[in-house]
Amino acid sequence: MVKSKATSQSTNLSEAVIHGIQEKKGNDIVRLDLRNIHSSVADYFVVCHAESSTQIKAIADSVEEEVYKATGQYPFRKEGLQHAEWVLLDYLDVVVHIFKTDKRQFYGIEDLWGDAEFEHYKSA
Repeated sequence: MVKSKATSQSTNLSEAVIHGIQEKKGNDIVRLDLRNIHSSVADYFVVCHAESSTQIKAIADSVEEEVYKATGQYPFRKEGLQHAEWVLLDYLDVVVHIFKTDKRQFYGIEDLWGDAEFEHYKSA
């Protein structure tokens, strides 16, 4: 029973992340469900991209704001804001990857987790 509560919390957290991305028009939003993959590092990865560093920073700020409003949580760790080509927001159960378009194509993170279930979302 505890696992379903944790899963529900991580699902709600990922939905708040997606809403934050949609608010700033992040492109090609994908949620990877990692819960059924053994040795997974989180319940979900949420991935998107943007055309500019300015938009990447705006998306990261929006995600933080929406997650805090929905759950009261701040990211455990933030990486990449200085150059804003690949920003990572780590909420432990949900890890957010915000890429510049060319970096997303180069790293192909969705390909690395090909066993995960994917859900695609539209920008708002």
